Amino acid sequence: MKLPIHKKSNTDLLAKCRLATWLTLALTLSACSESNTTNSVNESENSQTEQVLPYQDTSLPMNQRVNDLVGRMSLTEKVAQMYNDAPAIERLNVPAYDYWNEALHGVARAGEATVFPQAIGMAAMWDRELLNEIATVISDEGRAKHHAFKERGLSYRYTGLTYWSPNINIFRDPRWGRGQETYGEDPYLTGELGVAFISGLQGDDDTYLKTAATAKHFAVHNGPEVSRHSDDYVVSDKDLFETYLPAFEKAVVDADVEAVMCAYNRVNGAPACGSDRLLKEILRGSYQFDGHVMSDCGAIADFYDPRAHNVTRSPAAAAAWAVKSGTDLNCGTGRLSSYANLTFAVQKGFIEESLIDQAVGRLMMTRFKLGMFDPDSSVPFADIPLEVVGNEEHLALTQKASERSLVMLKNNGVLPLQPGVKVAVIGPNADNQDVLLGNYNGLPVNPVTVLQGIKNYTGNEAVPYAPGSALIDDIYGHWQILDDSVLFHHDESGELSPGVKVEYYAVAREAITDFSSLRVPARQTGSAVHSEVLNKLQMRPLRSPVSGKWLDDFALVARGQLVPQESGSYRFDGPGEVTLNGEVVNGAVELKAKQSYDFKVSHKVVSNPVSNTAGGLRAEWQLRWVNESKALQEEALAKAAAADVVVMAVGISPRIEGEEMPVKLEGFNYGDRTSIALPAEQQALIKAVEKLGKPVVLVNFSGSAMALNWEQQNVDAIIQAFYPGEATGTALARILWGEVNPSGRLPVTFYKNLDGFAPLDDYAMANRTYRYFEGDVLYAFGYGLGYSAMQYSNLQAPASLVSGEDLTLQVTLNNLGEQAASQVTQVYVSMPDAPVNTPKLSLKGFTRTEVGAGETQTVSLTLSADELVYINDRGQKVPYTGTLDVYMGDGQPGFGKPEKVAHTRIELQ
Repeated sequence: MKLPIHKKSNTDLLAKCRLATWLTLALTLSACSESNTTNSVNESENSQTEQVLPYQDTSLPMNQRVNDLVGRMSLTEKVAQMYNDAPAIERLNVPAYDYWNEALHGVARAGEATVFPQAIGMAAMWDRELLNEIATVISDEGRAKHHAFKERGLSYRYTGLTYWSPNINIFRDPRWGRGQETYGEDPYLTGELGVAFISGLQGDDDTYLKTAATAKHFAVHNGPEVSRHSDDYVVSDKDLFETYLPAFEKAVVDADVEAVMCAYNRVNGAPACGSDRLLKEILRGSYQFDGHVMSDCGAIADFYDPRAHNVTRSPAAAAAWAVKSGTDLNCGTGRLSSYANLTFAVQKGFIEESLIDQAVGRLMMTRFKLGMFDPDSSVPFADIPLEVVGNEEHLALTQKASERSLVMLKNNGVLPLQPGVKVAVIGPNADNQDVLLGNYNGLPVNPVTVLQGIKNYTGNEAVPYAPGSALIDDIYGHWQILDDSVLFHHDESGELSPGVKVEYYAVAREAITDFSSLRVPARQTGSAVHSEVLNKLQMRPLRSPVSGKWLDDFALVARGQLVPQESGSYRFDGPGEVTLNGEVVNGAVELKAKQSYDFKVSHKVVSNPVSNTAGGLRAEWQLRWVNESKALQEEALAKAAAADVVVMAVGISPRIEGEEMPVKLEGFNYGDRTSIALPAEQQALIKAVEKLGKPVVLVNFSGSAMALNWEQQNVDAIIQAFYPGEATGTALARILWGEVNPSGRLPVTFYKNLDGFAPLDDYAMANRTYRYFEGDVLYAFGYGLGYSAMQYSNLQAPASLVSGEDLTLQVTLNNLGEQAASQVTQVYVSMPDAPVNTPKLSLKGFTRTEVGAGETQTVSLTLSADELVYINDRGQKVPYTGTLDVYMGDGQPGFGKPEKVAHTRIELQ
């Protein structure tokens, strides 16, 4: 059958010929290329590898490099970079990185580091310059550690440069267990100290961040711990902008903080990590924040958890919600990453991929600023040697910080102690290393307890000591590490020798079968690879004794004979399984003095790939014990009776106050407190010792305010120690014997009781903190004593000031004492003519001055016009006009002697 022939124009024929030519060429090229596909791809890849891509070009602006890198990632790769433990993208040479690291008062959870006073203790220094110096040292040690880990190819949690510190929440209620992590109850003090700390962490290089600081927890996050995942905190605009946000504004605007962590709780109905008002309008809008935002760990899962906020049913919807509001990074912890659902969220139209690009771009910008995509030779902090960690200069600095953080609350003349005085050291915190450290801490290089500090200072190893009581119930402060005074082993000749033999074994990984516990199982394998005799059951296993490599897994088994020195009911404390005479020990066990027991303890030091943590990184391994059956108070009274002066180390500890803790005891509720009094057993001990008629110096350790009412009336001297760092004992001894003039000041109010306090989950500021409290207090915010009488006079200030101008003040400071002093001068204002309710008093300035004995100095302070404002009911700043009462001196007016505070009135027009 013939097909009909149609006549075509010359144009049609020409087009058809061209098409045929192109088809022929395409088919020819395709046929030629099929046999050489592999070679062509390899050549292309090799060419790309040799080529310097824009994101690798250090001469280009960072934002251009970041955009180029993000643009090369697939959606799946981008989403994975939004987990705190971001995986490597090998094809782009992006290394794995875990953003989670801590540096609250020293590099934390990464082995040994210089441990400074807990944050609340550093706040008690009232010293911007010293705090900035401390943060600079912390960032030195952090950089040194990071590069040491990097050289060994380690990217576990706590090895990075993104520090989730400082905590600048306001310590609005003394019951909050995490208040120890903050800089106290005042927004101005918190903001100023936060700026100093952030600046020290981040450094002052024009191109690179030294480390990346994080202001947390944004916002309105101040307890209670037990319900923080489900609570909705309703707060007025006035309280929000007058109390809860000012420190965050300073962190962003003044310190240019690189990151912000959003909180677990809801604020006025919206989860903090999904609050458009907090994250979009205020943080990125008003404050112009351009860094990255991360969730508190597990906070995104709280969106859909029926036991938590339960505001959406879908993990994908929760993830999209958080990212759309501005939360760039998901810290997941045990519930893993909710952001793993973002790929599905994009697929279903919950969120646009462009917002994923924006979040990843912010995260990558932080890593670029830290120099992670540049040669170490270009980064000015990459060559800090590991030897700086815990060096002499850093240990001297933490001692200075401890000395300045101790606050003398009472002294009837017993202090300073005289040379040669016989001192007994009594109390559950006298030899308790926990209270040196607080929470979120590193491993101290040279920890000195109260007992050891006094022994070192006096040169008397036989200082009378007894714990006197438990801290509370069965929580003890006098645990002792098992050592060669009670542990023995058979040596090669069969003789019983001091110490215990420890054997080390390899560890094998197994498949996960129990998905209720999300840990990769590990078991001990083979025969012992290495063994040694330890004098005490304590080690810091950064390096595996099996492989010799940092953070490698291993198992240990210690065997020997346990010979108690006295009979009693003993309890063991520490990781591992303990057996005595072949029986596993659970709970207390009765042991007889001088009797030998076959002793064994087994423990595995392993990493957890699920949480990206290394067993040898966060904490030391130690096995401790305590004799629970001792007559503690009777022993203490006998020791105290033979002394001239009794130093009593009492209080609480980070084992019973802190973050979301499993502690439910009288006065304590899952990390928070329901009472601010000392535990009953300690009150009984103090009263019994006081009856002996000896001078009593009380040293209280706590991360929060204590109601020391009876103690104020009856003991001779009181020092508030907070948790003062690894040099505690040395610093305290120097203050007790007068080598150092006490200069710490309280960053929180010490109340007499909790009468009139609203519930902890009520976030209205009425009747909370010194700014709003209507009752009498035991010790005021800003209070503290020294050994030198100080006098303030001749306050110089303008009679009037145009609203919007800075205010400069001068006062004469006279040291009437015989000892040089480091004096904290404070400025408070009140605004009686404001058209809305304002704080009774507000701190607006402070400084430290070194004043010699008998010396007179002029102290000058300038208050920024930004501080001479009030907050109206809509949360807006309004420049104040009217009479301004100004108080300048040693604390608030109305506390202490009148000559300690000078007053003037200024008319603001």
